[in-house]
Amino acid sequence: MPETEIRPARPEDREAVLAFCEQTWEWGDYIEYVWDEWLHDSKGILFVATIDGKSVAVSHLQMLNETDAWLEGMRVDPAYRQHGLAKALDDVMLAEAMRRGATNVRLITESANTIAISLIERGFFRKIGSFALFRAKAETVPEKRQYGLDTPQLATQADIDDIINYLNTSNIFPAIGGLYYHRFTAYRITGDLLEAKLRAQQVYILRRWNRLDGLAIAEPQEGRYGSQLSIGYIDGTTESIILIAYALRRQLTDIGIESINAYVPDLIMVRDAFVGAGYEWDNKIFYTYERGLI
Repeated sequence: MPETEIRPARPEDREAVLAFCEQTWEWGDYIEYVWDEWLHDSKGILFVATIDGKSVAVSHLQMLNETDAWLEGMRVDPAYRQHGLAKALDDVMLAEAMRRGATNVRLITESANTIAISLIERGFFRKIGSFALFRAKAETVPEKRQYGLDTPQLATQADIDDIINYLNTSNIFPAIGGLYYHRFTAYRITGDLLEAKLRAQQVYILRRWNRLDGLAIAEPQEGRYGSQLSIGYIDGTTESIILIAYALRRQLTDIGIESINAYVPDLIMVRDAFVGAGYEWDNKIFYTYERGLI
């Protein structure tokens, strides 16, 4: 009978893991780009499953903070599927998350991945949000055409109470689970996160008619797609979202960034707003799941 083992990954597992990850999508997989980072992650652990010593599955656990754990990168060699390896990896990672003090764990999967969704939901995870990933290039607009447009401004510490009050009465915030996304990882939007983003000058607000009418949290990033501005949360009316999304496109050239991507709440009015601002979408939807551990 084959011997199955779940253990922390080692450098020598890389070749076998990347070989079966080549078949994940037509273009391959991103695992090769994050392998070294995950292997040496001080806030998490990269696990592999082996059968008779051969690495045939992989997944990564990361602690986002003292209580929130994140699962990502679950891959199983196609030749070894239907062997219970995904569930075995999940069980080990959940146990490790609890050992590290996590009280809840989250993950993302594509809505079309029905096999993964079935496994996730059987594991007592509940869907707490969904999003679409939109992308756009910089937009150059003649100065005279920008005249009269309401534009967002960087928020300051003085705006924190208005922002919190706005989120507390928002229809979008609870509909998407109160989450901020960056690099396909979902973070709870808390007072601490807002404070950190304000200090980093990554919160944009739109004021109209003497009140807050929309906001976005966005940060720059470098990756295999070059320099990007990543919008991880956006809120407002259809009009205010269009104004914010369009304004962020216009500023890309000024700040030396090549393109912009946005984790857009899977709500028709928000998706339509991004289409109106000239963003493109590949029609894929992603689900965010969460499970309590206590």
